[in-house]
Amino acid sequence: MSHLRIALYLATACVPVLPLRDGKVPFGNCRACAKNVCGGRPNMKTAGPCRCPAPCHAWAAATTDRSVILSPLWVAAWERAVCVGYHPGGARLTVVDLDNPAAIAWARETLPATRIVPTTRGQHWIYRGAMPSANAVRPGVDVKSLMAYARWLGPGTGTTAALPDAVRALTVKEPSTVRPAPQAITVPAPSGGGECRHRTPTYLERGIAMAEQQITEARVAVHATVYRTFLAVLSTHGRCGCLTDAHTARLFTAAQAKGETVRHCTDAWTNARTTLGL
Repeated sequence: MSHLRIALYLATACVPVLPLRDGKVPFGNCRACAKNVCGGRPNMKTAGPCRCPAPCHAWAAATTDRSVILSPLWVAAWERAVCVGYHPGGARLTVVDLDNPAAIAWARETLPATRIVPTTRGQHWIYRGAMPSANAVRPGVDVKSLMAYARWLGPGTGTTAALPDAVRALTVKEPSTVRPAPQAITVPAPSGGGECRHRTPTYLERGIAMAEQQITEARVAVHATVYRTFLAVLSTHGRCGCLTDAHTARLFTAAQAKGETVRHCTDAWTNARTTLGL
């Protein structure tokens, strides 16, 4: 089956696809999009705000739109492609990339059974659910989901299981055991002199979920809504160190789903921190 036919098959199954060239990497940006001067491509299912007809912007170019996949520049890319790539996070999937026998042995002892796809050197374990991506989470193990691409190597075998906490925990950074110097950081004391309520998991989770909902429900002034939401989250949770990369990734993902680019998200986050003096 040709790369183009595979891509159309996957797109029909709501899996965003992109062509991969020699080296099994995405095609480089065209001149108009070089260094993301066009603003990037935030929407996983369309050609993007730059209206570039080429398969630019790496993982962010992945699409399920047949008119894009069958466009002249994409067809030319498929003819030059060495394989088909896909965006796991765009399909609400997570790929645990096991690169050697030791990594596979670890997965068999640690992770729940799921769909397995053989690779050149190891296996891809596919789970249902999206999360932040990360490389080298342990020896021979990468996690590919949001803002990443993976090679399509076939449907594999087994039943796709729900994304387990054991995989989510792989990308969570362990807290530092080094104590900061006295008075290196000044944190306002919580009202009432009690324990910082922001460190209560339920309180923090509710705050992040409400922020995601506020962004998702925005119908107009998305830029302003994203900034105000980031500002509100940081003003409540930004001074006590309870926000993690995973929380930030959830907010960025919600904003990108509304059409914001990674650069816009980063700028809004930075501006909110500056406004609050963080």
